[in-house]
Amino acid sequence: MTSERRATRDSRLATSSSLADVQRRVDAWVAQFEEGYFDPLTNLARLAEEVGELAREVNHRFGEKTKKREEPEGDLAMEMADILFVLICMANREGIDLQQAFDRMMDKVETRDDMRWTKKR
Repeated sequence: MTSERRATRDSRLATSSSLADVQRRVDAWVAQFEEGYFDPLTNLARLAEEVGELAREVNHRFGEKTKKREEPEGDLAMEMADILFVLICMANREGIDLQQAFDRMMDKVETRDDMRWTKKR
């Protein structure tokens, strides 16, 4: 990797991104390929696969099924990021604004679940 590419990548990592920013970034990456976005069923299968990988890692860390000694330590953050990537691909393909959808979802839970749990004092 050239020093210029590394600097560009490092500057992207150092800044926070909105959901719109990450949707644009994924779209720009996918746009360079003839194949474009996978169809919805393929993306759903990919999502299930990625969720399974996260579940496996959570089970190894916190569940009763420990890893084999020769298995490397997994990365929960990367497994979650893989899921996020597929969700972003699905949203982009369907023209869904994830920021708008997330804001609507938070409005829903902040209203519906406002009195559901014991609030901290």
